[in-house]
Amino acid sequence: MRPTEISRLLTRELATLRDELLAYPDERAIWTVPKGVPNSAGNLALHLTGNLRWFIGAQLGATGYIRDRDAEFSLRDVPRAELIAQVEAATDDVTRTLAVLDPSSLDAQYPLEVGGVRLATGRFLLHIEAHFAYHLGQLDYHRRVVTGLGTSVGALPPSALADR
Repeated sequence: MRPTEISRLLTRELATLRDELLAYPDERAIWTVPKGVPNSAGNLALHLTGNLRWFIGAQLGATGYIRDRDAEFSLRDVPRAELIAQVEAATDDVTRTLAVLDPSSLDAQYPLEVGGVRLATGRFLLHIEAHFAYHLGQLDYHRRVVTGLGTSVGALPPSALADR
């Protein structure tokens, strides 16, 4: 898999994250934490964007982004517009970084040890994609539970990955 293909996967996921946030009827619902659910949609959005901006933007793209992982889970009532701005910034970090990443670097060791392991950059990027998809699914269910609406936002359209 090439960096541009990973970028297409992640930008598709980021577009779905934006659509999920826009599908909430109001900002209060984004920050609701129903019984038995560990995180609000707002905290998941902050976590997902912070994760990409740190692991891809800062580590591979030298963007200078400084991550505050604790804040991703402790902040409350961040306005929807700011969450969307974070999605746009993460999208920019991912597309700019992966557009110029040398494909041969995917076989090289990722610059950081994560979770006590060192992985090849390509394998770590696939892990980041799977991590994003996992939390995006949680966010989708959160929206459905909180709003009572079972409709999809049109996530995962195969057309977003088609060769152009």
